[in-house]
Amino acid sequence: MAAKLKQGFWEKTASIILRNRILILILIVAFTVFLGMQWKNMRFSNTQANLLPDDHPVNLEYQEFLDQFGEEGNAIVFAIHDSTLFTPTNINRWNKFSKQLAAFPEIDFVLSLDNLQELKKDNDNQKFVLKPLISSELKTKKEIDSIKNHLFNELPFYDNLLFNKESGTVRTIANLDGDIVNTSVRKDFVLEDLNHLIENFETETGLDVRVSGMPYIRTMNSQNIIDEIGKFILAALGVTSLIFFFFFRSFRATFISMCVVIIGVMWAFGILGLLQYEITVLTALIPPLIIVIGIPNCIFLINKYQQEVKKHGNQALSLQRVISKIGNATLMTNMTTASGFATFIITDSKLLKEFGIVASINIIGIFILSLLIIPIIYSFLSLPKTRHLKHLNKRWIDAFVNWMERIVRERRIAVYIVSLILLITSIIGIYQIEISGSPIEDMPKSAEFFKDIRFFEKEFDGIMPVEIVVDTKKPKGVLKPANLKRIDQLSEVITEIPELSKPISVVNLVKYSKQAFYNGIPKYYQLPTSQENNFIMKVAQNSDGNGNLLKNFVDSTGQTARITTFMQDVKTDRMEQIEERLNENINKFFPPDRYNVYMTGSALLFLKGTKYLVKNLILSLAFAIFLIALFMAYLFRSFRMIIISLIPNLLPLVVTAGIMGFVGVPIKPSTILVFSIAFGISVDDTIHFLAKYRQELMANRWQIKKSVYAALRETGVSMFYTSIVLFFGFSVFIISNFGGTVALGALVSATLMFAMLANLILLPSLLLSLERNIASKKILKKPQIDILPQGEDEDSKN
Repeated sequence: MAAKLKQGFWEKTASIILRNRILILILIVAFTVFLGMQWKNMRFSNTQANLLPDDHPVNLEYQEFLDQFGEEGNAIVFAIHDSTLFTPTNINRWNKFSKQLAAFPEIDFVLSLDNLQELKKDNDNQKFVLKPLISSELKTKKEIDSIKNHLFNELPFYDNLLFNKESGTVRTIANLDGDIVNTSVRKDFVLEDLNHLIENFETETGLDVRVSGMPYIRTMNSQNIIDEIGKFILAALGVTSLIFFFFFRSFRATFISMCVVIIGVMWAFGILGLLQYEITVLTALIPPLIIVIGIPNCIFLINKYQQEVKKHGNQALSLQRVISKIGNATLMTNMTTASGFATFIITDSKLLKEFGIVASINIIGIFILSLLIIPIIYSFLSLPKTRHLKHLNKRWIDAFVNWMERIVRERRIAVYIVSLILLITSIIGIYQIEISGSPIEDMPKSAEFFKDIRFFEKEFDGIMPVEIVVDTKKPKGVLKPANLKRIDQLSEVITEIPELSKPISVVNLVKYSKQAFYNGIPKYYQLPTSQENNFIMKVAQNSDGNGNLLKNFVDSTGQTARITTFMQDVKTDRMEQIEERLNENINKFFPPDRYNVYMTGSALLFLKGTKYLVKNLILSLAFAIFLIALFMAYLFRSFRMIIISLIPNLLPLVVTAGIMGFVGVPIKPSTILVFSIAFGISVDDTIHFLAKYRQELMANRWQIKKSVYAALRETGVSMFYTSIVLFFGFSVFIISNFGGTVALGALVSATLMFAMLANLILLPSLLLSLERNIASKKILKKPQIDILPQGEDEDSKN
């Protein structure tokens, strides 16, 4: 009864589509225009990817830090590693460069040689004053050498901040206005004004300016994402159209399919604009994904149409059967694919939720487009010519199907042995997988800004901020000698860790104050004794601008201090070791009952976010498996069939995970997506095969072997076609400059190829081996579906 209702539904649907062709095309055009108007709402992400939910404790601590001290990742750093900088012409031009930077309204303040202030003691008035290191234009090499010697040897406060004493590298630090750091103004400033300023300086001096800092890195990285969207779309269209034409040898069929997926891409951008979601490194993948996933729909529909035309030459009947016979199968396969993406919605990550919502909506959208456009367009065209149908009888395809059939018929034991070996080997590989929490690992290695990241790691020990917040729980408690000593002890521990830069805190300022108190003698750059502290603090309190000096290190109440350091790009396990060591020393120097101390910063935020994401995505994959298991249970009403259908789809995931372990591809936000995406797509082949197998069982009076081989021959060709398209379609991501996108494309492609072989060889073998248990009229006597993925309908069977 259910099968008749469904068949009646699809026959009625076919009738509605073919009788209202003009109206449907007008509606498609109108809806496409409407979504096209939403493109103006598209916006590219200006904020750093936050993988944690807003109410996560780590996020709350980070937000508390921002509220107290402002944006921590707002510094852009410029450096020159060239001895010719210290010539009158170049050093004056470098100082002019700093002045030009400071003149931009987007820049809050600049710290450079040009405006570097030296703390000195005014003995007459008993206060500290700030005097410029350079008060006029430098005219002689002698002047420059004198200032250089004074800076490098007598001002330890600025060591590793403005210069590297050992290498002679000098840098300038420009802090962006905190209000624009996470807006499009930052992008416009960096890409237009800042890069132009740097180019002019390099042209005039011949010096190479190294640029880094989180605002600059994020801007250049986002621009790379934007540049790659068009490249991916063109590559996906080119590859899939070539493969499609190779299979069908028809310009007309290829053109129609390209029209379908291009409209699908327009819808994808429109839905992003309609929902006002930002284009991130993930949502940027959706348009090419729609092309890759949409082409198999076109293959099934056009292949079925051409088969029907070849049988009876009746165009109207052929189109009607395309919709009524393929519609349900294509809907279910698209639903399973969409469900693979939709499982990301259950995660607490905003980034993944938006990706899951837009991807799943567009997968259903491309199904609707292909089901409507292909039959309607063909209804206006003449019947395919004989040469367009030749691909249905290709000998090499027959040879491939015959090879699969021989394997299933004669080598089933070998199939199980190979599968078992792959499973065991892959499990060994899985134990070698590492988790990567590095925010810069996936960035394009060939880009200049990435090379500059490595430069600053070498010269200044890192660019990713790590903050330690010390709450003394008492107003003005930070400047008490005991607390300063504790902060200094923790700073010494940080200095000992090679992956962390020299820390900056209120302690540095207090040490500098003591040095200034003793007339700038470098050996006095140390914390004052208790007796010295009283004198020095009195002088400091009389000093103009003392509050401005402290505001970057201590909050307005004097109760909370920050220790800022920068971390190199290190592996996750090393990052965790560093975090553990710091926490041990934090608890040692700052007893939790007297102090509230925590670590934060964008580097740690990304690490915590990655680990949180991995946990959530494992749950989402488990949910996807559960959903598809329920779907199989609905279709076949048999627990054994659920197990049989899941094995060929889970084994490729395990094999891919094993390969990741052996070749050293870590689990990270980009690669963890592989499993849910590949599982949602690969299960489509299982549905096509089992649906045809079920239909053959009913037609062949429950003869298992005959039904398995018939289903294999019937579905093998279309499964091969679509798998090849998907393999090469996802392979286009390999051309990306982003390591994560490359890994995503390669791993999904490999997984889908494994899945095709598993569904065409392992699945039929399992069915034949378990035929006595699963071939029961009691189980299958009431068919739940009537699906013909691409083969003959029942009326035209032999």
